[in-house]
Amino acid sequence: MLAKANRIVRGDDFRRIVRTGRRVGGPLAVVHRTKPEAARSRFGFIVSKQVGNAVVRNRVRRRLSEIVRAELPLDPAEDIVIRALPAAAEADFATLRAGITALLERRP
Repeated sequence: MLAKANRIVRGDDFRRIVRTGRRVGGPLAVVHRTKPEAARSRFGFIVSKQVGNAVVRNRVRRRLSEIVRAELPLDPAEDIVIRALPAAAEADFATLRAGITALLERRP
């Protein structure tokens, strides 16, 4: 689990990042990023019902959280929202990790 300081939890923050941030997409997820409000990187996850039922959505969210926890700290710090696509539900952990790390490394 991500440390509390590295999580985005407020709806206003999610909306700000998705609306004003730069977007990079892939087959498993879309990454929205913007300049941080704090001095450290923060992450948020959007996993809609299109991904699957509650069990599947929570599994995808836990996997995404573990992937970004291993990537911390990012340089430079950014606020990042990862929106999982339905294909993320069927991807194994290694495939998901490779896809997300590639998206985090890409700069729009």
